[in-house]
Amino acid sequence: MSNNVTPNRSSSTFHFLAGLSTGVLSATLLQPADLLKTRLQQSRSTTLLPTVRAILSGPDASGLRGLWRGTLPSVIRTGLGSALYFSTLNRLRGYVAASSTDTLSSGDGRAKSTSSNLPQISKSANLTTGALSRAFAGLVLMPVTVIKVRYESSLYRYGSIWGACRAIKAQEGVRGFFAGFGATAVRDAPYAGLYVVVYEESKRVLGSFLGRGTGVWGRPVEQLLDGVGEGQGGGMGQEMKEMGGLQAVSINFVSGVFAAGVATAITNPFDAVKTRLQLMPGRYGNMMVAGRTMVREEGWRSLMDGLGLRMGRKALSSALAWTVYEELVRRAERSVGDRL
Repeated sequence: MSNNVTPNRSSSTFHFLAGLSTGVLSATLLQPADLLKTRLQQSRSTTLLPTVRAILSGPDASGLRGLWRGTLPSVIRTGLGSALYFSTLNRLRGYVAASSTDTLSSGDGRAKSTSSNLPQISKSANLTTGALSRAFAGLVLMPVTVIKVRYESSLYRYGSIWGACRAIKAQEGVRGFFAGFGATAVRDAPYAGLYVVVYEESKRVLGSFLGRGTGVWGRPVEQLLDGVGEGQGGGMGQEMKEMGGLQAVSINFVSGVFAAGVATAITNPFDAVKTRLQLMPGRYGNMMVAGRTMVREEGWRSLMDGLGLRMGRKALSSALAWTVYEELVRRAERSVGDRL
């Protein structure tokens, strides 16, 4: 068999399903942070504590449930978005790893001494594939994104997703479903590209710091498991396997938090502009007009509205999504490999 072929490579369908499950999980758990970020970005006069009180004592008397307003469109958007993003990213990175000599490992491009289970490629390739994958997912799901943001704001009182679709179509036409796409693409593509670059580099650095390819006690996992043959899967050998896996999960999670923080801080102005365009397209028109209007009327700080909530939400959601995603891929490939 060729060295470039990996028999236990998980399928694109699995990457799609793994991305879908992680997206649904993060969207459901972290919807309150997304809702509050949208409310803070809709106007500079909006502040956090009064916003929380207003939601909890809202006219629908929903209490804490009000913090999960817009969860359904958010789950659809984030779930399908993550599924499209991860499956597209895996396909692109696999293609680059297979067709280029500029990879960080041999064979199929998977680094054998890091916490990653994904193809290892250069920084520029990570930046490009991450940006392209996110832009594609963002374009496909833009209509759901617009509905999601409006659900989360206090400016619209849609009763259902179908009712929101009818209202947008009647008042703004098909273009209404793509309001703020320019700002969204300018936000998402750099964010995703930067995220993948920082995420992979952080995993490499942390892996080196902890001892690349090491398990417990600073010794290579391969050495720790050496001699543990068939029928000896329990006991010390199994414990070391699990501890090595825990180390990989920890590295991936910490790297995800760090990467999300960096990418979020850099791209937040575009997120603030995107929210205004999706909530009030008639007033702001396009990305350049919106940016100038916000700075002129509310100052430069308006471009950083919601940064704290977005950074916290992105750090948790991205770290959770990538950690669960990579762990699902790792387990799937190990399961397939065990059967071969």
